[in-house]
Amino acid sequence: MILIIDNNNNRASGLAAALSFCGQPARVVVESEFSPELVKKYQECKVVLGALEGLDHERHIKSLPAQPFILVGETLRPLLSLANVIGLISEPFSHDVTMQLLHDCQQYLSLLPGQTNQGRDAKSFDGLVGDTEAVKDVRFLISQVAKTDANVLILGESGTGKEVVARNVHLLSNRSSGPFVPVNCGAIPGELLESELFGHEKGAFTGAISARKGRFELAQNGTLFLDEIGDMPLQMQVKLLRVLQERSYERVGGTKPIQANVRVIAATHRNLEHMIEEGKFREDLFYRLNVFPIENPSLSQRVDDIPLLLKELLRRVTEQGNKAVKFTDRAIESLKSHAWPGNIRELANLVERMAIMFPDKLVDVTDLPSKYRYIEVEAFEPEYPEELMEKDAFNELFSEGFSDFEEEDVDVAPDQPMLGLLPDEGIELKDYLAELEISLITQALERYDYVVARAAEILGVRRTTLVEKMKKYNLNRD
Repeated sequence: MILIIDNNNNRASGLAAALSFCGQPARVVVESEFSPELVKKYQECKVVLGALEGLDHERHIKSLPAQPFILVGETLRPLLSLANVIGLISEPFSHDVTMQLLHDCQQYLSLLPGQTNQGRDAKSFDGLVGDTEAVKDVRFLISQVAKTDANVLILGESGTGKEVVARNVHLLSNRSSGPFVPVNCGAIPGELLESELFGHEKGAFTGAISARKGRFELAQNGTLFLDEIGDMPLQMQVKLLRVLQERSYERVGGTKPIQANVRVIAATHRNLEHMIEEGKFREDLFYRLNVFPIENPSLSQRVDDIPLLLKELLRRVTEQGNKAVKFTDRAIESLKSHAWPGNIRELANLVERMAIMFPDKLVDVTDLPSKYRYIEVEAFEPEYPEELMEKDAFNELFSEGFSDFEEEDVDVAPDQPMLGLLPDEGIELKDYLAELEISLITQALERYDYVVARAAEILGVRRTTLVEKMKKYNLNRD
């Protein structure tokens, strides 16, 4: 509704008549009647403000910051600086300028902070997770087409969730109380697809021992989702086109027409226009299905939605009785760098795999499969207290025994007991273990000419650990 407040009665009446003639409902309101309560009575109301007795235009405009205004007359041009003033028109009124300003008012209302179409409808969407612009655009298209019975064609790569989009179109439509019946056209052999869609009568073909309803009949008063429509054989495309045109069909082997009160939503990952050029898809069927196309974005186009998608997928994993798992911020950043050729289906598989491998644990970059690691992160190498390391070395020494150490392999000072043998007078265990450690490290370093990495490998320790030991015992080459 367009409210016109202008004390120039002739100008106001002429503008109202012109707008009504153009299909824009308009109403002239006297200044005393104009109030915020009056504006709230109308959905997506636009206000055209002209001459006022009190000359308090600015007060009216500022009192309704969420309301777009169009001004009438050059004398009001200084008020164009106010944010919710969309523009100004003057006599003689231009149709193009006026229509453009009304469209801009509509945009002003639809994009109000916190009150966009996407924001209002987001809670009613099922499973369509994401806050990126690509997902918001899909939600908006769904909310627009769901109100109608128009055929919808959902396009997008495999694994992007085309069935989720189809289900949301159904749930937000007037047919939501009816059934939602999905059919994967690529999973059913061509010779069986006709019976699957339209049903058959008893004896219609070998094996038809009883009559059977088809998917069209099961979807009556609801929605039929034809997934992978690009895989449908040409002969079936002809029969589907006839149903879409005439809204009736017959069972295989039957003669009684059945009315098809069904909304059809189709989906494909194929380029149907290229298939038409190759003669693999009927052009007339394409235009029947492509009344309202929705392009479903790939995961690589909406990587900022990965944290929300992980949260949703983990919720589903726990609902299935599996243990929960959490991803570190570094792991999530690494996942954002992946190309995701399998889209959301690939992400769901990864989440399930991580939940099995790390139940109730945190997953970092180093825990991810190698192809998902895009951030260089060194694996955590714990440093343990010296007492714990000595205890571990002592336990390992006695668990393996001392027989492996031979006298000729070790240089022993004359006043020191042979390593591996307990003298009668006893030993200082801490000094003994230190000498043993020094001896083994020295042998390893000399064997590999002080190449620390090779020495660490033969000793079965990390390179950083060996470097610390060399510093502790001053075992550098010089």
